[in-house]
Amino acid sequence: MSRSYRKTPICGMSTAASDNVFKKSEHKRARSAVNARDLTLDDAPMGKEFGNPWGAPKDGKQWIDARGFPEIMKM
Repeated sequence: MSRSYRKTPICGMSTAASDNVFKKSEHKRARSAVNARDLTLDDAPMGKEFGNPWGAPKDGKQWIDARGFPEIMKM
C-alpha cells in the first residue's frame, strides 16, 4: 500500500519488529492449559499466569516527534 502511513506517532521501544511470535506462543500455552484441565472440577487458570509482559521482546511504547522523524511515520 503505497499511500499508507502511521497516523499516531507511537512506536515500540525495542529493536524487535513485533511481539507476534511471543504472543502466539503464550496464547497457545494458555489454550493448552485450559484444554488439559477438567473445567467441571476445577476453575480455569487465571489469564495473568501466561504471557509475562516483562519477558516480551518489546518493552512498551513511546511517543515520537512526527516532524523530527518522518521516516518512522512512513513505516
